[in-house]
Amino acid sequence: MRLDYTKISPGGVKAMGGVYGYVMQSGLDDVLVDLVYLRVSQINGCAYCLDMHTKDLIEKGVTPVKLALVQAWHEAGAMFSEREKAALAWAESVTRVADTHVPDEAFELAAAIFSEKELADLTIAIGLMNAYNRLAISFRRAPESTLALEV
Repeated sequence: MRLDYTKISPGGVKAMGGVYGYVMQSGLDDVLVDLVYLRVSQINGCAYCLDMHTKDLIEKGVTPVKLALVQAWHEAGAMFSEREKAALAWAESVTRVADTHVPDEAFELAAAIFSEKELADLTIAIGLMNAYNRLAISFRRAPESTLALEV
């Protein structure tokens, strides 16, 4: 690890935790949110967050097959609900904002499935996970699962 941002900036980490707490009480389904967190972390290549959200989803009863197909949800047929597909599509567009500029078509697809509040809260969740990914990747935070292997 390059530096331990959780110890160096505990106030900042606590503030981000407050946003996480907001998202978790926002009314969005927690499995849906974790699927979005997983997809955002796949796009960004964040091993720490991939490890954490994979474990969280397994604990919530998501099957290994569904987890394996998150990165190919477009082709996974009925494995994902319409809400999950809309959330994953929105997450991809928002996460890749520099390339996509989040086009009207992406917004219209998401807005057809989610209420305005849900879409705002989902976008907050996506932004939060992108911020967490950037911290973990920038400072080389190791996945919790690998720490036991380094003994």
